[in-house]
Amino acid sequence: MSGTGYQTLLDCRRRSRYLRQHGFTIDQIAIILGLDRPATPLRLYRHAAGLTAAQVVAAYHRLADTTGAGLRESRLYEHENFPETGRRPSLYTLRLLARIYGTQPTHLLTPVMLATYTSCDQQTLRQADR
Repeated sequence: MSGTGYQTLLDCRRRSRYLRQHGFTIDQIAIILGLDRPATPLRLYRHAAGLTAAQVVAAYHRLADTTGAGLRESRLYEHENFPETGRRPSLYTLRLLARIYGTQPTHLLTPVMLATYTSCDQQTLRQADR
């Protein structure tokens, strides 16, 4: 992780911890962080949770009961940069990341990002929100 990226994460961890102590939810914290830091919801939720990419990948593999083949840090960064660049996360990946971050799958997407999925996939994501 670059020095600037790591410093951003440390700042977000500090702020997130403070907000959680005051009763804010992870969803509210991600929104608040987004006011100061333009980023995709996927990155904002990772920062709100105070997790490094390596920690997210490790948690992903624990939940998926896999090793290296499921998700790599580089792929997580690609997902976090979608739709500007990068790759769109699969429904399965979104559902696991939502569990890791303590939110709903559709919260990890902007409306523009959600629109890139088929209507059937959108419905599946919305049902996972329940």
